[in-house]
Amino acid sequence: MVEKFYEELDELKAEIPMFGAFAIGMLEDSIKALKNQDLGLAEEIRERKANLAAHHTRIEEEALRILALYQPMAKDLRVIACINQTNYSLYRVGRIGWDIAKLSMYVAGQPFIENLQNIFYMGDLVVAMLRDVMEVYESNAISSLLGLSKRDDVVDNLRSSIFRECLTYMMEDNRNIPRCIDYISVSRHLERAGDHACLIAEKIYYMNTGERVEIR
Repeated sequence: MVEKFYEELDELKAEIPMFGAFAIGMLEDSIKALKNQDLGLAEEIRERKANLAAHHTRIEEEALRILALYQPMAKDLRVIACINQTNYSLYRVGRIGWDIAKLSMYVAGQPFIENLQNIFYMGDLVVAMLRDVMEVYESNAISSLLGLSKRDDVVDNLRSSIFRECLTYMMEDNRNIPRCIDYISVSRHLERAGDHACLIAEKIYYMNTGERVEIR
């Protein structure tokens, strides 16, 4: 019974990196679709949405089944708690990717405001945060997680900077209003994705140590 439990738990735990690659890929590709005004890529991301939901549901249901059947304790329980939270956060990251892809379809053909290209730098930072967190999930090298809050501060500062720049451009010329509103929306989406990276990091740290830390 114990051997079967750990076999199933290991299989479930191994699902998360695969789901992470899928969800983070949606976010990364949505930024590319926006930057390149690539309607084909944006449409492809839309088609991935159903698989995102199905994968999320499958992991959630399997975690609940294992929890109910084996009633794990101590670190084993923390592992399942981490899987559940990470599963949810990755689902939200994928949905954020879909939201950005939808916006990229809406604004295709409209000119960029060149001085607001920082939105794409912000996207790269958030994707890197998420990928690094998923690497720690697999390696358990938790010491690197504590530096994530500084990277999140950079993301937050970029969001604030983009907001202030957009206000300036909108006041200078009301023709900039639609595009600046789009930039503000994307920056808020990306900030939220960065928050999910920090939340996953907190759960990974707790899973491995039994100690709670705030990484944000």
